Amino acid sequence: SLQVVRNPMIEKPNKDGKPPTVEYQEEEILVSLEHCLHTSLLFNGTFGRAVEAGGVEMLIQKLEKFFYRYLQTLHLQSCDLLDVFGGISFFPLDKMTYLKIQSFVNRVEESLSLIKYTAFLYNDQLIWSGLEQDDMRILYKYLTTSLFPRHSEPELAGRDSPLRPEVAGNLLHYGRFLTGPTNLKDPEAKFRFPKIFVSAEDGYEELHLIVYKAMSAAACFMINASVELTREFCEQLDGLVGPQLTLLASDICEQFTINRRISGPEKEPQFKFIYFNHMNLAEKSTIHMRKTASVCLTSVHPDLMKILGDINCDFSRVDEDEEIIVKAMTDYWVVGKKSDQRELYVILNQKNANLIEVNEEVKRLCATQFNNIFFLD
Repeated sequence: SLQVVRNPMIEKPNKDGKPPTVEYQEEEILVSLEHCLHTSLLFNGTFGRAVEAGGVEMLIQKLEKFFYRYLQTLHLQSCDLLDVFGGISFFPLDKMTYLKIQSFVNRVEESLSLIKYTAFLYNDQLIWSGLEQDDMRILYKYLTTSLFPRHSEPELAGRDSPLRPEVAGNLLHYGRFLTGPTNLKDPEAKFRFPKIFVSAEDGYEELHLIVYKAMSAAACFMINASVELTREFCEQLDGLVGPQLTLLASDICEQFTINRRISGPEKEPQFKFIYFNHMNLAEKSTIHMRKTASVCLTSVHPDLMKILGDINCDFSRVDEDEEIIVKAMTDYWVVGKKSDQRELYVILNQKNANLIEVNEEVKRLCATQFNNIFFLD
């Protein structure tokens, strides 16, 4: 176990009014480039496959088209530790509601046998996925930073709210396609869906990606790309999934509201944290506020975010479990813990605290928030 205390320094902008130099962390740039490649493979398949299908010219065209759009969504200046992890935020659910969702997925896959894989998200957080973890990781990032923000106009139902029984009984629903046809009633509607390539036993498989949303619940259905999707199929899916997904969104919202009431009002804690588990890619952050299409808002000073990145770089150089404590500006302390494929970064703001008190505070946090995952004492 290693404990380090550092006194970081800060450089002010030049007197002549020139802006300060923007400093990028190498790890963040490398991860962004890596993610570019993985996203390109998800939507275009391997380079070899594209060359086989249409020669080098076709490959160049595909890549130009993809990167022209993709690079506009890349905001390197707001990259931080969460981008380095590229994890998945999971929605916390009680067992009964989770079983309802599993039952919904099973029913839909049985009724619409063309569906090969399903993923279920609520409020931009993942609840269920039938995909391989690495494929879901890339798809999750695309959905939460690109597709969902583009469609975030006010929902028909306002925000989610428990539905009145007569609304549910009438099978009125708020479902709509986020990919494919924007309006099923339009006689000119196009039934084309984006294609994705996911890993399979013999390399990869090509799938149609149908993303269907009702209020804050979204279901992704993946269907073999060799099947032609018709108006009839989309109407059948809309009729089956729309009412059920609307009710589920309402159930989840109700359950979430009850749980919030039980746990009482949230007090502003003295600490903020980022947690990441390398085994199941679960991430949790109280530092980040809403992600938008163009920027990820954080509630702490950029200098503190940079210290988190530096600690993470130190962790990535060694395999052993480690702990690093940094005394930052004014009354801030930054703590990094790495233990058994899990990492926790805590930012504390405590006046006149010393190393022992900070250490005790982090132990308390681990005991209450993480069920003593970290045994590094």
